[in-house]
Amino acid sequence: MLNETGELGELISVGPAMLRDFALLGIRGIPQLAKAEPQKMYRRLERLTGEPQDICVLDVFRAAVAQARNPRLPAEQCQWWYWSRKRKDCAETPFEALGKQRAQRKHRVRVGG
Repeated sequence: MLNETGELGELISVGPAMLRDFALLGIRGIPQLAKAEPQKMYRRLERLTGEPQDICVLDVFRAAVAQARNPRLPAEQCQWWYWSRKRKDCAETPFEALGKQRAQRKHRVRVGG
């Protein structure tokens, strides 16, 4: 279990490459990481490196930020693959998105028509 004064390297799912990413992003400690937004970190890392990042980097950011915010986070949620699974469960296929758009158009109420 991590405490507020712990080091970034003590976080589960965080290895040397992620520590370099944190340094590039200017994140130096747990309190700073706890205030960060994983999606913004991911987009900023892409801008700073000038390269697309593997989407799993976002999952690791989510795992790390969750741990920084909650030192008593359940062990499963400390693992990056928990966040990967959660991201995939929330993702919809283009076919599903099209179906939702069609359903929304079908149920729109015309005003003044």
